[in-house]
Amino acid sequence: MRSSFWQKQIVLNIIMGMLLTIMLAYLVMLGIFIDKLFQQIAPDEDPVHLFNGIILYYFAIEFIIRFVMQSLPVMNIETYLTLPVKKSAIVHYVASKSLFSIGNFLSWLVFIPFAIKIIAPVYGMGMAWAWILGMILLVFSNNFLATYAKRQLAHQPWVTALFGVALFGLFALDRFQVFSLAGLSRSLMGGILKNPLTILIPLIALSLTYLLNYFFLTNRLYPDELNFKKRERADSIGQLHYLKHYGLTGNLISLDIRLMMRNKRTKTILYMSPIFILYGLMLYPDANRQAFSSMLLFIGIFMTGGMMISYVNYCFSFESSYFDTILANYSDYRQYIRAKYILSITMCTICYVLTVPYVFYGYKILLINTATFLYNIGFLSFVMIYLSTYSTKRVDLNRSASFNYQGMGASQWLSMLPGFLLPVLIFWPFKYFKVPYLGYVMIGVIGLAGLVFNKALLGIVTRQFMNRRYDMAKGFRE
Repeated sequence: MRSSFWQKQIVLNIIMGMLLTIMLAYLVMLGIFIDKLFQQIAPDEDPVHLFNGIILYYFAIEFIIRFVMQSLPVMNIETYLTLPVKKSAIVHYVASKSLFSIGNFLSWLVFIPFAIKIIAPVYGMGMAWAWILGMILLVFSNNFLATYAKRQLAHQPWVTALFGVALFGLFALDRFQVFSLAGLSRSLMGGILKNPLTILIPLIALSLTYLLNYFFLTNRLYPDELNFKKRERADSIGQLHYLKHYGLTGNLISLDIRLMMRNKRTKTILYMSPIFILYGLMLYPDANRQAFSSMLLFIGIFMTGGMMISYVNYCFSFESSYFDTILANYSDYRQYIRAKYILSITMCTICYVLTVPYVFYGYKILLINTATFLYNIGFLSFVMIYLSTYSTKRVDLNRSASFNYQGMGASQWLSMLPGFLLPVLIFWPFKYFKVPYLGYVMIGVIGLAGLVFNKALLGIVTRQFMNRRYDMAKGFRE
């Protein structure tokens, strides 16, 4: 009862339990009344036909969510290899642990009510249960596919990149009407209702995705290889020799990169960055109809600076476990802050280069992204580092970022104002007087001015850090 954290945790659990109950109720209601929604969207279409057409889109989105948020099932295998336990049994246990993730069962709350209410009266209860079984098999297949892609990220990142390219390619082909995901989805799920033997396709998919995980784990089950892989991975992270040419600043950047690559919380930032880049696909196709909407400005800041914002918001909290050591060993705090700034603008630059292909949707998009990129590196990066000095909450880097609110405080919310509200306020007068191009130019000029006076701004942030460093250290110890 002496711990304030214990009391806060009880309140948080009660609130999360209430929200979870509401969410589950909404999912059940969606499954019951989704045919009413379909009638409003397409009154002349069969709801079963419509539902079957969106299944693959749902699984594609679910794959992305699983990859980002679902934790991998892990086990300290070395302690069991000396015991009289079959290696295949260990592998099967680890590979099948992900089946019990709650994400595998939430979709049942939609599928089962829909099948009983809509499919059973038309096709019969037997066909309805066959359709439900097919959906469950696809859910588990998607689970194993996402866990395999996530496992490969630490060993062979190019395999995970292939998954991303394939997913992006399917969406692109469907967007340009070369290939129809909706048609394939209707053929698969509608085929189960016409011929129950079609259920063999989801069953084969489940078997193949499970075997991918099984053989992946089997090939990495030997103690010598486990130790070698750990040393090889640690050495590859540390091989950033070119940064040593930049003195203390280069070494500090190297340490930050290692921190991001070795911990769950920070690696999530790297996983999320491709999603930030793909965000433009949702609204850029309608950019011409939106004219000079402020929403495009928001998207530009989000895509070119989303990765930087996620990092800078917690850049000091990530080092909370050894922040006292930093204060005791570093005397030149200017270089310490400068390392954070250089890493931030590097993230923005990489994201900006990846958004250049959006020029396909028009040169206006390139102008917006360029202006927001300059704003992010010349102004927003300094402001966010300045505000992050007010963060005094400790962060456990070994915990996943999914539903993890460690380190979040008022400074993180305040940083959203200069990040997303201020550019819109700057742009709005120019839009009102029908000169939106000048609005984008002004936002870019603010960023250029920050780059020109970067030494002065860096000095301001450094002095702020020096004034706040002991308060930060005190908060990180609690």
